[in-house]
Amino acid sequence: MKLIAPIKGILSKEKKLTNFIKNVFGYYPENILVYKLAFQHRSAAIEEIKGLKISNERLEYLGDAILSAVVADYMFRKFPNKDEGFLTEMRSRLVSRDSLNKLAEKLGFGKLIVTANGNNLYRSMNGDAFEAFIGAAYLDKGYNYTKKIIVNRIIKYHIDMDELELRDLNYKSKLIEWVQHEKKHLDFVIIEESGSGYTKQYIITAMIDQTPYGTGRDYSIKKAEQHAAEKALQYIAEKQAM
Repeated sequence: MKLIAPIKGILSKEKKLTNFIKNVFGYYPENILVYKLAFQHRSAAIEEIKGLKISNERLEYLGDAILSAVVADYMFRKFPNKDEGFLTEMRSRLVSRDSLNKLAEKLGFGKLIVTANGNNLYRSMNGDAFEAFIGAAYLDKGYNYTKKIIVNRIIKYHIDMDELELRDLNYKSKLIEWVQHEKKHLDFVIIEESGSGYTKQYIITAMIDQTPYGTGRDYSIKKAEQHAAEKALQYIAEKQAM
């Protein structure tokens, strides 16, 4: 009899997650366990396998790649007369941490994320969970199905392309303002260059008082600095929330 309550609790949580996926994304999951992992914040990681803590971070990594590829394809087809710079900027705006945080919060992700002691002060946890969810959907349903979910259930329903095009996301300026306010010193340091010609990429780290705060990669120094600044702002916000 003592086992009945815990089992019911587990089944109830899985049913809640299943219903959430059906209501928001329009399908029933086949492997609910991978979706449960997508909502397991790193602060609540409790098991380890060969030193690796179990959380949604690996799924987040995977989902970030899938989301970026789908959005790049969508932008390429939607704006056939725009150049690479415009397409890259639009993709960056759609998949920025700020955009994903707001989107995930709107969809109700925050109610399902498992954190340490129920703490919901982790600023990027909603966006992280959204990327992890995309990774879970990819593992569960494959690329083509996940692409349809992103385009038909997310972009078309929840993204205003006109507003997105007008939005200002100058992370570098925001970081410079913060550094000046805090009386600190900021440098953007090129730590690596890979490839050559049109495939050459720059990896740049935002260094504040000689400490790395965020690293970005892109085909131009300017955009790599923007990505590094965005990561640095995320890191600063998370430190302030803890």
